[in-house]
Amino acid sequence: MNADSDRADAFLRMIRRAERGRLKVYLGYAAGVGKTWQMLQEAHRLRQEGIDVVVGLVETHGRIGTAKLLEGLEILPRFVQPYHGILVEEMDVDAVLRRKPQVVLVDELAHTNVPGSRNAKRYEDVQDLLAAGIHVMTTLNVQHLESLYNIVEKAVGVRVRERLPDSILAEADQIVNVDLTPEDLQERLKEGKIYPLERIPLALNRFFRTANLENLREMTLREMAAQIDLKRHETEPEEEGIVPDQIMVCLSSRGPNSKKLLRYASRLAGRFNRNWYAVYVQTPSEEATVIDAQTQLLLSGTLTLAKELGAMVFTYKGDGIAETILRFAREYQVGHIVIGSPAPLPFWKRLLGEKSIADQLMERSRGVTIVVLDTRPSEFAAAVSPTGMADFEASRKAPEESLGEIPPETRAASAAPLRMTSLLEVSGIRFWEKPVSQEEVLETLVRAACGRYRPTEVAVFLRAVRDREVQGSTFFNEGVAFPHARVAGLDRPLLALGLTRGGISDVVTEKPIDYVFLSLTPLEQPEIQVSVLALGAHALQNRQMVQLLKLARTAEEVHAAVREWEQLSRLKETNPSSP
Repeated sequence: MNADSDRADAFLRMIRRAERGRLKVYLGYAAGVGKTWQMLQEAHRLRQEGIDVVVGLVETHGRIGTAKLLEGLEILPRFVQPYHGILVEEMDVDAVLRRKPQVVLVDELAHTNVPGSRNAKRYEDVQDLLAAGIHVMTTLNVQHLESLYNIVEKAVGVRVRERLPDSILAEADQIVNVDLTPEDLQERLKEGKIYPLERIPLALNRFFRTANLENLREMTLREMAAQIDLKRHETEPEEEGIVPDQIMVCLSSRGPNSKKLLRYASRLAGRFNRNWYAVYVQTPSEEATVIDAQTQLLLSGTLTLAKELGAMVFTYKGDGIAETILRFAREYQVGHIVIGSPAPLPFWKRLLGEKSIADQLMERSRGVTIVVLDTRPSEFAAAVSPTGMADFEASRKAPEESLGEIPPETRAASAAPLRMTSLLEVSGIRFWEKPVSQEEVLETLVRAACGRYRPTEVAVFLRAVRDREVQGSTFFNEGVAFPHARVAGLDRPLLALGLTRGGISDVVTEKPIDYVFLSLTPLEQPEIQVSVLALGAHALQNRQMVQLLKLARTAEEVHAAVREWEQLSRLKETNPSSP
């Protein structure tokens, strides 16, 4: 056995030692329903069964019963961080990692850590623990989900400051709904079991009103149903020949409520169990050299939120916004287009026959549902639909029609699920230790992906990738890039993966580009491109996968990391047991 094999085997052992832990979430709709209580009871049961359980952080909030349940459990010391002259206690993630228990209890998953902590948010602490192979039990109230922010604000009148991406809950191995009737919860509050006596009257008159609690309880039950449906779809393959419609949300640099649009699209995608895209069409009047710094900052924040909510973010260049949107919809098999309410056109423009983007989309789309969300800046502008989301839906669905120019016969799904390791070869993995140009990255990765093709064919592939980049950069602010193109004559997808330790010198992003996932797919099978992009996004948004890639030093180690990660993912799908 040579030195390279020894290193690969050592890396493989390291990966297996870092097998992902399991996440169990106790989900409720308000403080006091009993989430922490049930979590602590479960901890005592596990301890009696001989499981090594420790308390990373549990908040008692002065509740005598909760404090009593902590007795008999090992409690790890907390991390103390000064902040504005006050000593703030947080979970000591490094202490948990050193202790390496089988199971750790971490209360209040959506909590924001004090500046100076290891991570900004507690859910990121939990992701680090899971990546280290430690099982985690945690608690969460439904109103802290990012996509529910606008719904909660409208239904309850509360702006929730601490929020977490919906994907965190979606990745949980088990979710337990901790339920209590509003009447019983209010009675617990009156008895002083939730808040101190002096806070009870104010709580009853505000947050703990019956209507508020009923709305939150309904949201929790809906979320549980959505999560159950999501898990079912993950373990049951789509029927052969059926390709699900994708969802896209159209963003504007000056949109009045882009965050509301994104949250709605996220909920819609979750209900339909579909991939979704956030697309910003950059017109010549919105070039980076033209728009002001404040607008650029708002746009950057919007695109970052889109990524956090689970969207694949694309920026397209085009003079005609509606035409560019429809072109994207055809290429990526979009079935639902979500846009904000258009600004009223001046009278003289209407006289000249000019139409809003929404009108243009509804006239020119075929087989696509157009959802126009009321994003006007008015507190009572939108009506609440039965699903709990404000929308006006203009449906142009025509089941018998194909999606634009895409022939129906090309929409058949492949029976076998795509796996990255079956498409990505060791020879398709490249490293750059120093800053490198975008052109060098693209050319090197295209050649790495197309090893068996003639130079003339490789030149065609490279030109297709360059042309796609001209339409809109796929090098995103979140440190990843997904250059891609559909090419005529390919019989299968071609992949390459680049790891740029020094970043890309001529691409300006808030976070340096660390990973470049290049894909070439058959022109005649657009659904393959959708699947491959989703495959790459899922891998490079996974915290455990990214940590393994940071440790890798050779192409063989990268390939081993991807292979083991896929095996762990399949194991989780087929055996979703909880800690």
